[in-house]
Amino acid sequence: MTRPEPALAHGWCALSALHGRIEAHIERALQAEHELSVREFSVLDVLSAQHEGEGGHYRMNQLADAVVLSQSATTRLVTRLEDRGLLARYLCPTDRRGIYTDVTDAGRALLELARPTNDHALREALDAAGRRPELAPLVAAVRTLEPGPAALPVG
Repeated sequence: MTRPEPALAHGWCALSALHGRIEAHIERALQAEHELSVREFSVLDVLSAQHEGEGGHYRMNQLADAVVLSQSATTRLVTRLEDRGLLARYLCPTDRRGIYTDVTDAGRALLELARPTNDHALREALDAAGRRPELAPLVAAVRTLEPGPAALPVG
C-alpha cells in the first residue's frame, strides 16, 4: 500500500524533529543557567506581556492556549511558579469569579536574565539544524520570520 501524501508526512516529521531539537537545546540551557524549563520560561514570557487595557490579562484557559498546554497542566505549572515566588494570582476586579495571574518582581528579574540565554540557545539550535539538509528549508523559513533591521546575524 502506498502512502497518499508522503511529502506531507515527511514535512511534518521534519517540522517535529526541528521543534524537538530546538526545545531540547533551549531546555538544557535554561535549566543549567536559570533552573527554568522551556514551559516555565514561556509562561513567564507570555504573562509579562499583559497590560491594564481591555483584554490585557490572560485567564487560565487563554494562557493554556498561548503556551500550548492543557488547562490542568497550565494550572499545575502556574502553581509551581507561584510557589517559587515568580507569579501571583489575584481576583479580577470586574468579575470576582475570574482569577488572573501576574509575574512578580522576582519573576520579571529572572525572565530578564533568562531571555538572552533563551535567544542564544535558539540561535545555536537553529544554526545546528540548518546544517542538516532535511531541516535547512524549515530553518530558513523560521529565519524569515525574524524582524528586519533589528534581526541578529544568521549563522
